[in-house]
Amino acid sequence: MTAMSVEPGRQWDYLLNTWLELDVPEGWRAEIDEGEIRLVPPPNVGHNVIAGRVHRALLACLPPEVGVYQTLGTEIVPLEKLYVPDLVVVDDARLVAQEASIDAAGLLMAVEITSKRTARLDRTKKLWAYGHAPVPLFLLVDRFDEEGPTVTLFSEPDQGRYQRGVRTPFGQPVELPEPFGIVLATEGFPADK
Repeated sequence: MTAMSVEPGRQWDYLLNTWLELDVPEGWRAEIDEGEIRLVPPPNVGHNVIAGRVHRALLACLPPEVGVYQTLGTEIVPLEKLYVPDLVVVDDARLVAQEASIDAAGLLMAVEITSKRTARLDRTKKLWAYGHAPVPLFLLVDRFDEEGPTVTLFSEPDQGRYQRGVRTPFGQPVELPEPFGIVLATEGFPADK
């Protein structure tokens, strides 16, 4: 194995350009974290069912100029991270000038749905990174929570930390504040075994 040395201060540009040029297998995602590009395997059926239901619920309450996307690279440049959240909500006007990714600070909400492999990352590093961006709302659908499957809505980011987190078990409604103003139904969200 050969390692390439990168000039200090140029690592982010190098990683981002490499990320842009990757030919990732269909269904996989490439993310940048801790100075490395990591491949994330395709999600399972339960994950996709939840993503589809959340996607439909969000589209139903948003104006036409706001989109919900499932494969949008999201940069947290000061932290030199690039994630591909399961869903992001963003004003379409912010996407017009973007090549392949968007600054996380421009999101209205990021949604992560845990898998066995990503649960710890979603609960810790991504929570921390989205709070630092700051992304106003972070919805964590945690199918592997130790106390049972939950949905947690994090809000009010301040100095890199979300000041509020409302945790709701699967089957109970989750209230999403404006600009959504809806109650997200979680009945039927499949919990992974």
